[in-house]
Amino acid sequence: MKLVSEDFDVTTLEDELRVDGLCRELLLSFYYERVGAGIGEHEATLLANSADYYLRDYLIGARQLNILHPVTGNVRRFAGNWYIVNTLDPDIEELQMHLDGIREFYSYLARLEAVSEHFRSSIETECSDLDYYRGRIDSFWSISGDGYYEWRNECPLN
Repeated sequence: MKLVSEDFDVTTLEDELRVDGLCRELLLSFYYERVGAGIGEHEATLLANSADYYLRDYLIGARQLNILHPVTGNVRRFAGNWYIVNTLDPDIEELQMHLDGIREFYSYLARLEAVSEHFRSSIETECSDLDYYRGRIDSFWSISGDGYYEWRNECPLN
C-alpha cells in the first residue's frame, strides 16, 4: 500500500470527510495486518479502535491535522490535555490502551514507509510517558477555582 502524505491534508469539510474515509481503510488494513501477525482479533480490534480515536477524533476532527506529517508533541497534547478534558471519566488504564494503539499504528506506518523511523521513535517516546499522563489526570481532578487555565497551559494544545 503506497500512502501519499498530501492525500491526508485537511483544509475543508470535504477534505475532512475524504480523509476520514482514507483513515477507515487504513485502519482496516492495520487491523488485518495485526491479525495476520498472530495478534488475536479482540486485541487487534482494541488497537485499531484506539488508533481510530486518536486519528479521526483528535488529529482530523478536532485539529484538522495530517496524520502523516511528523509533528512531535501531538501524542503528548492528545494524552496530556485533549483526552483528559474530552473524556467523561479519564483514567490511565484507558489512556494506556489508546497509547498502545497509537504506538502500534505508527509502527505499522513505518513498516509501510509512510512515516520515518525517527518519527515512529518519537511517537514511541511520547506514548511511553505514562507517569506524566497519570500526573496530568491526577492534577486535572485536583483543579479548583481558576486553576484550569494553569493546568491547560502546562500542556497546551497549540
